Amino acid sequence: MTQSNWRAGLTAKHWQILLGSFLGWVFDGYEAFALIVVIPMLLKSLLPAQLLPLGPLYAGTVIGITLLGWGIGGLVGGILADYLGRRRVMLWSVFLYALFSGLTALVQNFYQLDALRFVTGLAMGSEWATGISLVAETWPNRARPIGAGFLQSGFGWGTLLAAAVWYGLSTTHPLGAESWRLMFVVGAIPALFVLYLRRNLDESEKWKAAILSKRWGATGSSQVDSGKRPFTLFQLFREKEALRRTVITFLLSLATTTGWWAISSLLPRYTVSLAKAAGLPNPAEWGARSGLYYTIGAVVAYLIAGFIIDKLGRRRFLFITYLGSLIITWICYGWVRDPQWLLWLTPINGFFTLGCAYVWMAIYPPELFATSVRATAASVIFNGARIIAWVFPVLAGSIIQSFGSLAMAALIISLIYVLGLFLPWLLPETTHQDLPE
Repeated sequence: MTQSNWRAGLTAKHWQILLGSFLGWVFDGYEAFALIVVIPMLLKSLLPAQLLPLGPLYAGTVIGITLLGWGIGGLVGGILADYLGRRRVMLWSVFLYALFSGLTALVQNFYQLDALRFVTGLAMGSEWATGISLVAETWPNRARPIGAGFLQSGFGWGTLLAAAVWYGLSTTHPLGAESWRLMFVVGAIPALFVLYLRRNLDESEKWKAAILSKRWGATGSSQVDSGKRPFTLFQLFREKEALRRTVITFLLSLATTTGWWAISSLLPRYTVSLAKAAGLPNPAEWGARSGLYYTIGAVVAYLIAGFIIDKLGRRRFLFITYLGSLIITWICYGWVRDPQWLLWLTPINGFFTLGCAYVWMAIYPPELFATSVRATAASVIFNGARIIAWVFPVLAGSIIQSFGSLAMAALIISLIYVLGLFLPWLLPETTHQDLPE
């Protein structure tokens, strides 16, 4: 596939669908990374002085509770999208997480923060599977992986936006120690985005056709016509092939999710600690630069991954992704002690552990499952992993608290990437194949 011919046949409507889904994912990326970068100031503001030594544990808790809400909300939202339609669920998801994000700026204690992060996560989780399903079901086969990669890049652009906004706030301190609250004020902007979605997004024709013709098979290999529709979540576990694909991709997603939230989210803090140890001025600025460089690497991966995965094939791409994630994690946390060297390596880290490690979920699962269960399957794979992975940030915080070593926590948990070295070969290769109906 050349760069010139993949765009052939794409219309303005295709690009509108991609833009709508892309912007929704930008806001999700911003919201996720905003929490990570403000945690040090946030904890100083909300925790009593006597609890500040337990900061890593509280940081892990607030990240974990967000993940838990994201996982539950995503699972429910994916199911609803298969019953109510992709467009309607996306509208409510964007509006509600914008509302709850804005309210986070007003919290006065850690308990209020946890409650709002949980409900924000519930709302955020529903958006991804609807966008992925819309693009997969409307874009032609030759362009679908590239479009899905562009869509997934929204998360990287969102994290880059959050890193840039925080860089500005952390250097100017417009509200002093309370400047972190402005990050969540910005997070409320997506409420306006709902107006765009209402006017420019159409419902998936493939989804409507599948519902009207009562095609309930989970993988497209066995269509069951019946007056009564089986529950989509049960369908993934009732059919043998669907169960196998669900379990394998879920475990791969778990490796990605655990790696990002429990390891890569520590990178700005680790950079700050190395800058302090080296006696460098303004260590916080080094952490902010680390966040920027990391997300730049991830965005590059998102933008080119669609081309790479079509050249290499889905399974080989996954193998290289997890091998690269494991190697770069051990280099960054186990070998590098110079903050300048760490900054040079940070974009490579972002390329593998955020960019490549997430982009496959926008491309591969829609090709493994049929239309009537596609959003449910994508949510089980992508968001369901968070229902388990939410404990790993807490575990990382506990390891740091017990051993006093952020690097040790990262190296121990990074072993989960080993799953990606053998599980991909158990899945079917779907490169250049039509979506199952």
